[in-house]
Amino acid sequence: MRTVLHSDLNNFYASVECKRNPYWKEYPLCVCGNPRDRHGIVLAKNYIAKHMGITTGMPLWQARQICPNIICVIANFDEYLDYSRRVRKIYEDYTDRIEPFGIDEAWLDVTESKALFGSGQDIADTIRERIKKEIGITASVGVSYNKIFAKLGSDMKKPDATTIITQENFKSKIWPLPVQALLYVGKATTKKVNKLGIETIGDLANSSVEYLVERLGVWGKYLWEFANGLDNSPVKKLGQHSIIKSVGNSMTAPKDIFDLSQAKIVMTILCESVCSRMRKYGVGKAYTVSVWMRDNELGSFMRRHKYSTCINNSFDLINRAMEILSQYYNFAKPLRSLGVAVTDFERDFEQLSLFDSNEISKQKEDIVIEKIRKKHGFSAITRANILLESKLIGLDIENSHTIHPLSFFR
Repeated sequence: MRTVLHSDLNNFYASVECKRNPYWKEYPLCVCGNPRDRHGIVLAKNYIAKHMGITTGMPLWQARQICPNIICVIANFDEYLDYSRRVRKIYEDYTDRIEPFGIDEAWLDVTESKALFGSGQDIADTIRERIKKEIGITASVGVSYNKIFAKLGSDMKKPDATTIITQENFKSKIWPLPVQALLYVGKATTKKVNKLGIETIGDLANSSVEYLVERLGVWGKYLWEFANGLDNSPVKKLGQHSIIKSVGNSMTAPKDIFDLSQAKIVMTILCESVCSRMRKYGVGKAYTVSVWMRDNELGSFMRRHKYSTCINNSFDLINRAMEILSQYYNFAKPLRSLGVAVTDFERDFEQLSLFDSNEISKQKEDIVIEKIRKKHGFSAITRANILLESKLIGLDIENSHTIHPLSFFR
């Protein structure tokens, strides 16, 4: 029987800030993006702020209305990455099967380590105490026989706790929970299964798998298996990476976007980054393009289209992304943020047309631009339309990622 841990660093960003500034521990605190860059949303909060009603993803102005004395700290991602690496060093003392799940969470397979360090609970408790003593923050750890239940365990009791979920007790512990507590069940899936009369994980587990597949497709089978503890997915070894299935970038614009011409400036930067990363990762060409949109009232949605031909250059990606945007958004509300992603990769060699070298020249143009930027700096060459927005000139979106806690996307 496998023994899998899931370690979740409690309120990670906020905990790091309170560790660095102990005075803040007694006050409501949130970590946010820089409001000057229009990233004024709550990325994380401490327990005091949480109890006052502050939630992840809340606009900063709203958080200040709810809690006027809240301390707002601009996120320091380099510091959080350093803390994350230090915690991971502790994990490495117990196993080499460590699979990160964001900056603040990880699965550990300790099946082969029990002879040296004791039971799964013993190892979990030891890791928690070491994190608290050596790093100065706390963690909640779930212990189970698969990844899905271990993750559920770490969510069940916080902060600084170990929760055990076994084959004998999972029905009593897991099945009464709301279905959205299950990993990979987001808002959209929750709405779908709620319409089927499924409210709890137990409802899902006791549904007909054939009925779920009929209503939800093959994903219905996976969810049924997860609810019944049938997750056999391995914990990857440290440094082992999954096959890349998508490449994307998003950004908040320096000012609201009111029309397609303004949107194309932002889309140009995003598509250049995406295509550069496609080449870096060696994923080949992509058939499917997805565009994510968030309006100035923070409503968001995504639209995607699978094309009959695949692409690998920014010129074509810009055109396809703008085609999707123009089809699905009418700018009744201005846009605040945009994102673009590609998937469905064609990694095999593709026969090129003898009569059309246009695609090759487009990719070569991208490569030449990248070489110039690498040699002379990112600002050495800029597409003409970006010159219309001074705040975007020289913006290297590919190398300036924002790291969000996973809960931000749920």
